[in-house]
Amino acid sequence: MSIHNLSDQLSIANQYLRELRCTSIQTDRLRFRHNLMRLGEMMAFELSKHLSYQDVETETPLGISNDKIVADNIVLISILRAGLPMHDGFIHVFDKADNGFVSAYRSHHKDGSFDISLHYITCPDLTDKVVVLIDPMLATGSSIQKTLESLTDYGDYKSLHIATAIASRQGVQHIRRFFPEAHIWVGAIDEELTAKSYIVPGLGDAGDLAFGLKMQD
Repeated sequence: MSIHNLSDQLSIANQYLRELRCTSIQTDRLRFRHNLMRLGEMMAFELSKHLSYQDVETETPLGISNDKIVADNIVLISILRAGLPMHDGFIHVFDKADNGFVSAYRSHHKDGSFDISLHYITCPDLTDKVVVLIDPMLATGSSIQKTLESLTDYGDYKSLHIATAIASRQGVQHIRRFFPEAHIWVGAIDEELTAKSYIVPGLGDAGDLAFGLKMQD
């Protein structure tokens, strides 16, 4: 397992993350979604350096160019609804990728615990594909774990990448324990989870900030 943390180096990603976290800036939903999209584009570019490539000849108006193109078949899978803006960023870069979507959410109990509910999955064949699972918040890792367990019915992938804007240290360790083959791409790793398993300092509820408040059970 490898962890690629964009915050380990100074780049414009630090500014995007700051704006995603800032309570006075994140109220602008358009800007919030746009920053998640841009973060997805940056992660996709960095991830592209770890793919397989093949040689091709390209006819130009003046001759032949020897080029390299991505040889891997990529499947982008987002956890609804919060994953959609980052998904847009990834598909801007991997425009030939296949796509899948999973509806996963927390069902909270009065004692503060919660279950992960999956109500919808649409997914292509994953056999020998490079799978990129996108969810902007990696808190406990339970949603990603249940999603990946559900995807086993769709074939054995070639490699697995998990893309998230902000992760908790605990969530990263959880994924490392259950999916040691996974490569994690993250904007920042925060050290704390609240009693209700929200990341601190985090940024709040990414789905609500991107698309508006949802009705509570």
